[in-house]
Amino acid sequence: MYKNSIAALAFCLLSFLVSAQTFVKTKGSQFVLNGKPYYYIGTNYWYGGLLQAVKGEKGRARLRQELDFLKAKGVTNLRVLAGSEGVGLENGIQRVKPVLQPEHNIYRPEILESLDYLLNEMRKRDMRAVLYLSNNWEWSGGFLQYLNWNGQLADSTMRKKLNWEEQRNETSKFYTCESCLQDYNKQVKLIVTHVNKYNHISYSNDPTIMAWELANEPRPMRTEAFDAFKKWVFAAATYIKSIDKNHLVTTGTEGVMGAEGSAELFSDIHAFKPIDYLTIHIWPKNWGWFRDTSIAENLPQVISKSVAYIRQHEAIAKALDKPLVLEEFGLPRDAQSFDPTSNTTSRNKYYEAIFNEWKRSLKTNGPIAGCNFWAFGGTARPIAGQVFWKEGDDFMGDPPQEEQGLNAVFSTDISTWKIIQNFTSSK
Repeated sequence: MYKNSIAALAFCLLSFLVSAQTFVKTKGSQFVLNGKPYYYIGTNYWYGGLLQAVKGEKGRARLRQELDFLKAKGVTNLRVLAGSEGVGLENGIQRVKPVLQPEHNIYRPEILESLDYLLNEMRKRDMRAVLYLSNNWEWSGGFLQYLNWNGQLADSTMRKKLNWEEQRNETSKFYTCESCLQDYNKQVKLIVTHVNKYNHISYSNDPTIMAWELANEPRPMRTEAFDAFKKWVFAAATYIKSIDKNHLVTTGTEGVMGAEGSAELFSDIHAFKPIDYLTIHIWPKNWGWFRDTSIAENLPQVISKSVAYIRQHEAIAKALDKPLVLEEFGLPRDAQSFDPTSNTTSRNKYYEAIFNEWKRSLKTNGPIAGCNFWAFGGTARPIAGQVFWKEGDDFMGDPPQEEQGLNAVFSTDISTWKIIQNFTSSK
């Protein structure tokens, strides 16, 4: 009995040491994995943790097929939604279903079990996940939902379509709503300390998870909220580090654009010690770098502005001596078609330009360490004659408020995958 106990203890200790060696860490402006610099091309697969919950075995089969596809293409880092809140209309749109917290302080364990399945399958394939814990935007609940639950946002205001100024005014209140912040921390703790049903590893001890993100694209929304926003970033990251000593933590921000144009604010929040690396997102369509269907005509401008935006943040990363991840960027198909058989000529050129910035950094041991394109559409396809997502439809990368097929890269986009694989195979 005594020998068996010693053997079991030794095995557990060895397993822990081996596991600890596989966590992604930072060393200056580089990620390090197994003692070597870690540079990667990944994708946004926000719905991956929901496939089992919505489709059961069919969802699991799809997930396995898509992970095998990504692995074969060298895409091994996935950015995934972990925290979602509330049901019904928010800001006039139908949000993603099912959600982790459908009602205030009521959680659905089967949603985390669905995420368990994704993480366990990724573990088998030696892939890494970045999990974001809430959302600045309405498509998965996020900050507006916390404000609503805590009496800071009326139901009628919650449901209607807000104009941009109204949305800024309302969302910015999150950072000074103490009960909202407590609710946020409660869900964070639930997720971070959860034990995976399939491998019995606590998320806090699972090296498959590369990092926790405070939220998807958190931003102060108003300059008046800068101080409260900074305070929240530091407090939220510190809290996560207090319950998880193993994982990296980052913000999930868009960069200077998400800091209401303030490079100083962007630098300040990423200078905090609990924040391990910088993130930026690039959205030429949303930011007005081209209009309507004039993608090809404006592509040189789109590329030059994107490269300038990357290099602006690369300089900040160098000054802070921390890695930088280009974790969202996308472009519609040619002429903004939603048809998966339509051309992606402009998108392919755009992706190549972004990946070249990453490759330049790779070759010079620079801080641009990762690229996660938006988004993997997998084997799903838009429904003919239907523009927006409806409950029961397959997820395909474009959230419910966006046209289905707008930015998604499908498994059949052969020319795009050829470009991606050219870069993943050149590491």
